[in-house]
Amino acid sequence: MGAAVRYERDGFVGVITLDRADNRNSMTPELLDAFAEASAAARADDELRCLIVTGSGGFFSAGADFKSNVQRGAAHQLPHERSYAMYEPFLSLLDIEVPVIAAMNGHAVGGGFGLALLCDIRIAAAGAKLGANFCRLGLAPGLAISYLLPRAVGASRAAELLFTGRLLSGEEAAALGLVSEALPAEAVLPRAQEMAGAIAAAAPLAVRATKRALYEGLGWEVRRAAAREAFAQAETLATADFAEGVAALLEKREPRFRGA
Repeated sequence: MGAAVRYERDGFVGVITLDRADNRNSMTPELLDAFAEASAAARADDELRCLIVTGSGGFFSAGADFKSNVQRGAAHQLPHERSYAMYEPFLSLLDIEVPVIAAMNGHAVGGGFGLALLCDIRIAAAGAKLGANFCRLGLAPGLAISYLLPRAVGASRAAELLFTGRLLSGEEAAALGLVSEALPAEAVLPRAQEMAGAIAAAAPLAVRATKRALYEGLGWEVRRAAAREAFAQAETLATADFAEGVAALLEKREPRFRGA
């Protein structure tokens, strides 16, 4: 079996592919370690002018693997530190100086949805399910989703989606401006490549400077937001409601939360 995440470049356009379709490209330790390596390879690539992030199979990424663990790090670390460590590999996209396009070929849920939000531009499969279902699992959000989502769709819509855990279709996401386009699944990566080619054809120093200016103007503090979220996520991980939420997910039934 090949690497769980691959980095390849064709001309000036690079592609990071999450390649564990059999496990819905979920955030296993293997995939997270491989993503960190692929992101570092892209960051060190002097020829790169635009980066695409995509998945294999019918998922962009299903987020956390609840059959595994939703924390990482050493045993001596505090719970919030281990929660933050879960997301560090995906947060490394923030260090990519060139534009990053999420080619959301399929479902993007939880941390997988957060990965897409970390990208500068998003193109989704029309029929894909997208969103942050943390509260439906008895869990507080991570990966700075509570910071990124209201900046993409506004506070009221973000509040509705976060509090209910409702998932959107790709078409709904496009209508909200959360993604730039919603297309048939097979057209998502080709469209991302077309857009990346147009970006790569622009003056590279000007594009990088524009990306810096855009996020400096927004007061972008994504890592700080993710660190704040980690405290609440670590607390909710220890609750009976989280255990019930995961059990309900695995048993494919509605959860019965008790507020404990």
